[in-house]
Amino acid sequence: MMRFRAFSIVAVFIMVTIVLLPVQWFAVKFSLPLRRSLPYRYHRFVCGLFGVRVSTIGKPVAGGVLMAANHSGWLDIPILSAAWPVSFVAKSEVYGWPFFGTLARMQRSVFVRRERAQTVANREMIRRRLLEGDALVIFPEGTSSDGNRVLRFKSALLSAAEVKLDHNRPVPVQPVSIAYTALHGIPMGRENRPLFAWYGDMELVPHLWEALKTGPIDVVVEFHPAIRLDELHDRKALAQRCETAVRAGVVRALQGKPDNRRPHDVSSPGNPIARRAEEAA
Repeated sequence: MMRFRAFSIVAVFIMVTIVLLPVQWFAVKFSLPLRRSLPYRYHRFVCGLFGVRVSTIGKPVAGGVLMAANHSGWLDIPILSAAWPVSFVAKSEVYGWPFFGTLARMQRSVFVRRERAQTVANREMIRRRLLEGDALVIFPEGTSSDGNRVLRFKSALLSAAEVKLDHNRPVPVQPVSIAYTALHGIPMGRENRPLFAWYGDMELVPHLWEALKTGPIDVVVEFHPAIRLDELHDRKALAQRCETAVRAGVVRALQGKPDNRRPHDVSSPGNPIARRAEEAA
């Protein structure tokens, strides 16, 4: 039954993706509004298909914003995309990856080159997208973790926060925490979280297959209050502030501690974040 479940999920995923890729390509090519809304709706469908129930806490910043999130692997992409209409800042190598690179391009990811000589060009690409009102996600850890902890945030990866928008406005940076909290409705232990967190030298395809056989899971995404670089001393202080907020959100979710802001299931029609996301998309 577990293998049948995984086969069925993969078959439906491939069919739907093949149908929607040309539609999204057309929308991106001609800058249609659908280029933002289709990935959001697609990833909500994907999360439902994969058996990933996403609950959200807090309010995403509307308009141009950098979102600094912790990273546990490939599942973070559909999870964040189902919680809010976002694009990702990715290393340039991702552009050429088979299949996943295509999905990244269709989601209008910003591909940055890590050479120092490309710094100005990278920032200008990001600035342009922020001025267009896009939410761009960065993973300041620089790698993925086992899902049980948050790694040190690297200040260099938050250099995009130094971009100035129109009228010299600073870029809002919103910390976002992602926590894998339950498996089959039962609180997930430390030993089970790596079944869904992809890190180290794990092979992607076998890991994905095992995750599909093992689910369904619950995930909590918390949008923390936004921070601006001009409120702090420097970029290192910004990285520390974001890391502290994200770590606190992950710990709170993993320990099942109550929050004053009630979590909302993104699949629920009454979810106010889902309504705002539909409007933003």
